[in-house]
Amino acid sequence: MAKASIWIVGSTGSGKTGRLVQELCNWVDSNGDPNTPSRQRNPTVAESNAGTGGLGGRQKRDILISQTIPRSLRLGQDEPPLLVFAATGDDRIPLTDRIIHATSGRYPIDSSTPLAFFQREVLLFWPLLIQQLNLRAEFPLRVRPETEQELATRLWRDELDSGRLRQEGISEYRMVRRTLDLLQLAASSGRRLEDIPVILQEGIEDPTGNVDLWDCMGEVLLNWRRWCLQRGLLTYGMITELYWRYLLPNPTYQDHLIRRYPAVFADDVDEYPKIVRDLFEVLLDAGIPGVFTYSPKGSVRQGLGADPDYLEGLAVRCQQQQLEGMSGLQGRLGKMALQVMEDPTVYLEEMEESELSLPVGSIQTTARSQLLRETGEAIAHAVHTGKVKPSEIAVIAPGLDAIARYSLQSILTSKGIPVQSLNEQRPLATVPVIRALLTLLALVYPGLGRLVDRDSVAEMLVVLSRRPEWESLEETAQTTNLLHPASFLIDPVRAGLLVDHCYSPATEQPKLLPVTAFPRWDRLGYRATTVYQEILDWIEQRRSQLTSPIALLNLAIQKFLGSSSSLPGDQIASLRELMETAQHYWEVDERLRRCGEQDAPDYVTVGQFIQLLRKGTITANPFPVSAFAAKPDCVTLATIFQYRAARQFHRWHFWLDIGSPLWSRGGAASLFAAPLFLQSWSGNPWTQEEAIRNDEDRLQRIVLDLLGRVGDRLILCHSDLATNGQEQTGPLLSVLNAWVPLEE
Repeated sequence: MAKASIWIVGSTGSGKTGRLVQELCNWVDSNGDPNTPSRQRNPTVAESNAGTGGLGGRQKRDILISQTIPRSLRLGQDEPPLLVFAATGDDRIPLTDRIIHATSGRYPIDSSTPLAFFQREVLLFWPLLIQQLNLRAEFPLRVRPETEQELATRLWRDELDSGRLRQEGISEYRMVRRTLDLLQLAASSGRRLEDIPVILQEGIEDPTGNVDLWDCMGEVLLNWRRWCLQRGLLTYGMITELYWRYLLPNPTYQDHLIRRYPAVFADDVDEYPKIVRDLFEVLLDAGIPGVFTYSPKGSVRQGLGADPDYLEGLAVRCQQQQLEGMSGLQGRLGKMALQVMEDPTVYLEEMEESELSLPVGSIQTTARSQLLRETGEAIAHAVHTGKVKPSEIAVIAPGLDAIARYSLQSILTSKGIPVQSLNEQRPLATVPVIRALLTLLALVYPGLGRLVDRDSVAEMLVVLSRRPEWESLEETAQTTNLLHPASFLIDPVRAGLLVDHCYSPATEQPKLLPVTAFPRWDRLGYRATTVYQEILDWIEQRRSQLTSPIALLNLAIQKFLGSSSSLPGDQIASLRELMETAQHYWEVDERLRRCGEQDAPDYVTVGQFIQLLRKGTITANPFPVSAFAAKPDCVTLATIFQYRAARQFHRWHFWLDIGSPLWSRGGAASLFAAPLFLQSWSGNPWTQEEAIRNDEDRLQRIVLDLLGRVGDRLILCHSDLATNGQEQTGPLLSVLNAWVPLEE
């Protein structure tokens, strides 16, 4: 008889993950004796690949072995692994580390995130899908979001130009992204793609009547799915749909699934999409026990496909454990904050004398620029007086614009306090090093002269002129910033002179002329002249020996940017992001050429890649190098969503723009029409009242969660006027007004 499943409920920091690890250890102690025969036989690689037929070959074999078979089995351990889920990739690595440390690695585990699990299963059991959907017998290629965006834009060009796939006030880029997001939302919620137009028509109150737009969205998505499957391309949305709609109900797959895992452990299931419960139901129905942790006030990813209320339905099948502990200031301030937000006057009348001492401070100004300056000064003062370390401080805002990031970074770094942005997502083209490499590509390959201008060439000369081996040790110590002027042998002034006299623009093949084309080239100096000649010779050599863009970028990085030890960490991450993006882009291009979809010359593809990045496309984050590296002693800047998703904890919090209305709004953390894909949606139009109630619930979750992640001190930062000059009267202003007069 299978052991009963367990449902662990608790607030932020209550110890849910620790209890899950403890239950896993208990399972290993009672069931994991390697001398005891396993309850079920684990399928072999040969059985998993049965019926692959024409899909054999080195590539498929390597992928199946390295990506789909748990590591423990590859090491020769015969016990079926425990299936362990984490909400995100950033959570998975520390959770796996805790489990291995707690169990001393004596029992194999197979850790994954829901989306990574779907992808792995779809690839592993692709032969089943080929038979069921009559697809081409070709191993699929996953398409990253930035490539998905470009390919969909090309495919939908007629609908975009005709205006059918247009909405007033929405740019073409956002319209394409919004449409693609509907595919992901539908797949995550277990809704058929064909039902999207009906869902939008029934759920969105639109006096202008966008029925044709909703129909068009459904048509282009069906066309997009058909086009991709015919070419063996898989997006995240299609992977999710293939899993819940075709693979999970397949009896053959279910038989393999329930024989591979003796138990399942899932942390933070309030962040999981609806279809993960369908997976858990299959396992529980087969007698496989599970341990699940759930936070009623978590739900960070609600609005991005998560359906916490539906996942909570699993609790009735489990023994429930309630953890009462609270971390940080949540226990002391949580209830008070909710009371103030509901009715500040009633709270003030009923407040007890014992509550007059609160670990809350404030910074209040009239203008936001002054607020940023005073916030930076307050952080610097706290650090320099020894009250707190930089790594113990987090600045959290509903939206960190470029002005706020730059202002705080400038103020703090000027005072010797390092700053890091948590999971900052910005277009690659905003990084000078990336822009320089893209300009270099346009100069090497023919036919790309229209993508080059004088300013970009001058910037390229400056960025590529860095030579760490020519700098003295003292200079290197003083100029750790890659963009510091002293780090370059060609400064902006010399670069401007070189471009004015030595750059020959042309549509087909722009050129850099010898330095002697500048009559007063002696004014440049020996170092600048030497480095310029190196760049010129390298470009001419690469033109005569054209190679793949990937190899060209790699050679350029090695030649001009030096070793990784001489580059700051953010620059290394940007370069890795560029290389991973480029490699994936040309993998997709090669697949399209093989399918007859692409026959343009190579330089055309290079130009499309350059334009893709220059449009401001945000690419996927690079694969992490190491999860065990020591965290730098830096002040953390983060948006609300980034901070909560990363599950960070700091002694001091600075809540920026506390009067902003963005605190209660989903913003980028809530996709278009996301509430319509929750299982709790009534089927009626989503009203303004429901939207307001949804925002209020989100704000309560945010406040309680953040209070559980601050240890000693909370500073509320408010400016009367926003950057655009409008008065800030957001929903958290009542908390500021109620708590600030009570400061010690």
